[in-house]
Amino acid sequence: MPELALPVVLVIMGVSGSGKSTVGGLLSDRLGWTFEEGDSLHPAANVEKMAAGIPLTDEDRWPWLAKVADWIDNRLDAGENGIITCSALKRTYRNMLNRRGSGVEFVYLSVGKAELTERVEHRPGHFMPAPLLNSQLETLEPPSPSEPAIDVDAGTDPQLVVDRIMRVLGLRPKPVEPAAPVKKAPARKPAAQKNTVRKTAPTTRSAKTDQPEQPVEAAPQSPRKTRPASPRRTQSPS
Repeated sequence: MPELALPVVLVIMGVSGSGKSTVGGLLSDRLGWTFEEGDSLHPAANVEKMAAGIPLTDEDRWPWLAKVADWIDNRLDAGENGIITCSALKRTYRNMLNRRGSGVEFVYLSVGKAELTERVEHRPGHFMPAPLLNSQLETLEPPSPSEPAIDVDAGTDPQLVVDRIMRVLGLRPKPVEPAAPVKKAPARKPAAQKNTVRKTAPTTRSAKTDQPEQPVEAAPQSPRKTRPASPRRTQSPS
C-alpha cells in the first residue's frame, strides 16, 4: 500500500462493540493526532431513540453524518491530521464523509458476531443496547477494494490492532520528547564558624625580665610566743 498523503483523517468504522473508541484513543496517543468520538456528535433525539432500542433510519443519520463530515473537513482545511470514530455502515454514508474525494482513510474493524455479542452485553454505561447489534449487522456494507479503506481483524488485543494499522498505513509514532533536565538544588554553604576568644586573666610582667611574674606565696607566720607574766613580788612587813 502506498504511503498516506498528509494531512489525513482516519475514520475508525465498524458496528457497535468492534472497539472503535478504544482503538481510536490508542492511535491518537501513539500518533499525537486530534481524536474525536463520533457518537458525541449525535443529536439528542438519536441518542434517546437508540437508548430505547429503536434502530436509526437514514433520515436520522444524515444530520449526524453531516456533522462528522464537517469535523473531517475542518481538520483537513487546517492542514491537521485527525482521528474520528463513526460506524459508517453504508457506502453512501462513507461517500458523504469523504465528500472531497481525498484526505480520508477508513479503518474497518472486523470482529466476529459471537465476540461482538459478548462485548456489547458486558459493556457498561453505553447508550447502545445489545439488541440493536443485529440491526447494525444487517445494515453493514463492508468497504470494497475501490474505497480508501483497510480491513483489520479487531478480535484481538487492541494494542496489537493498533500495531497492525500503523504498519499497514506506514504511520510513525510521534517523537518522544526528551525529558527535562533535573535541576540540582544549590549546594549549601557551610555555616560560618564563630571565632571565640578565650579570655584569660591578665598577667603582670616584671620590668626587668619581661616575664610574667609568678605569684609569690606568703611565708607562713610562726605563732608569736608570749612570755608568761612574772609573779608580782609583795613586800613582807618588817
